[in-house]
Amino acid sequence: MRRPTLASRGLPASSAPHETRATSVLRPIVFGANDGLVSNLALVMGVAGANPAPGVIVLAGVAGLLAGAFSMAVGEYISVQSQRELLAFQLAFQKQQLREAPEQERAILVQSYVDRGIPAADAGRFADVLFAQPDQAVELLIFEEVGLDARSIGSPQAAAGGSFLAFTLGAFIPLLPYLLSAGAPAFAASLLVSLAALGVLGTGIALLTRRHLWYGAARQLLLGGVAAGVTFAVGTLIGVSAA
Repeated sequence: MRRPTLASRGLPASSAPHETRATSVLRPIVFGANDGLVSNLALVMGVAGANPAPGVIVLAGVAGLLAGAFSMAVGEYISVQSQRELLAFQLAFQKQQLREAPEQERAILVQSYVDRGIPAADAGRFADVLFAQPDQAVELLIFEEVGLDARSIGSPQAAAGGSFLAFTLGAFIPLLPYLLSAGAPAFAASLLVSLAALGVLGTGIALLTRRHLWYGAARQLLLGGVAAGVTFAVGTLIGVSAA
């Protein structure tokens, strides 16, 4: 029986399973929207469970949106920038190592491929060809020894900006009905539109992670629904005890 090819599954053979710069930017955007939606849905449901004045729910939702968006943006910026700084340090360090101890670095590279089952003679010839191009040798050695690859590290500004906007959009969804209405209609609308958005986001995450679409949507609905249910129950208990 023939194995399905990437083309038969509608995926371009050259890039379908691989991380790209576009994906490195898209990933924080998708997960930022997910975090914004889930966290603010849980926050709004928790506050609504205490049955406060409508303005309190709006205030809590806006505060959660802004606090979460800035937190996501700062976190993404620091994370990506730290990777870039670590890569820059490793590049300088590896270049020094290549100048001062080339045979040692060659042996490390050869051994890494021998450990994967490549014959020592073939691994040695590959290392000799590679070491004739120092810049490429440095990049490969960093990948083999540290696991860093410049191609998978995006822009810290793009990651921060994308995360901020995505979190804001996701967090705005459960808040919007309370800006237009109040009471039970706003509560029902907030829950329904949020659950629908969770299903869409789960599908998007499944596309990124190459999982079945129904699995991604169902998982997102379940986890987001549990978060909303727990916080609503806690809010209700606090509201009853405070009454």
